[in-house]
Amino acid sequence: MPLTSTSSNNIPVGALGLFGGTFDPLHTAHLKLAEEAMRQLRLSGILWIPAGCPPHRPPPVASATDRLAMVRLGLADHVYHSDWQVDDSEVMSSEPSYTIHTLERLRLVEKRPLVLLMGADAFLGLTTWYRWQDILRLAHIAVASRPGSDWTAHVAPHTPFIISAGTVSSTTVRTALQQGNPPDIPSSVLDYIRIHRLYGCLDVMYIRCGHEVHMVRSEAGFQQQKAWD
Repeated sequence: MPLTSTSSNNIPVGALGLFGGTFDPLHTAHLKLAEEAMRQLRLSGILWIPAGCPPHRPPPVASATDRLAMVRLGLADHVYHSDWQVDDSEVMSSEPSYTIHTLERLRLVEKRPLVLLMGADAFLGLTTWYRWQDILRLAHIAVASRPGSDWTAHVAPHTPFIISAGTVSSTTVRTALQQGNPPDIPSSVLDYIRIHRLYGCLDVMYIRCGHEVHMVRSEAGFQQQKAWD
């Protein structure tokens, strides 16, 4: 497929999206961001890059092996699974995960234009990243934005794309797991978390019936019914 510019942004059609993060764990907002990037930016695929030792944030809660496994499980049954791949180079490395090093490595082997997919919080801190100006030389920047967001004053050139996902985050997912509430994550990821007892997850089962979810907490030996959002 020839690479030509779209009418709505400066990102070539058929570019490769790069989506990095700790994915601690992978949740539905991650998937929604990737889906909208595929559709709105007309990407040919997305390379998911779980971080190993991110230098800008506290270390992940789950191990590298577990986070990598959860990303692979969460993508396996997705409608875009054939266009989405997982790069384990960062997550399996003991060295700090710097985006510029990843871009330099991929630029040697990837012929398609690269598009770094970012959330709003990460984008606002971009100028604090290691060699951030070189990042702009090696990849386009696409920022997931809420309707009405205005990033025109930001120093870094970028292309916004609109997402309507809720406020779910990895922190809220971990809290829900610890409290025995239904988390907003793919079922395959939830099964993995329960089997491996990650994040202090209670030993519970979730049985959906219409608009209700029945939570069976085996440790306490009782059932609690919760409304499904």
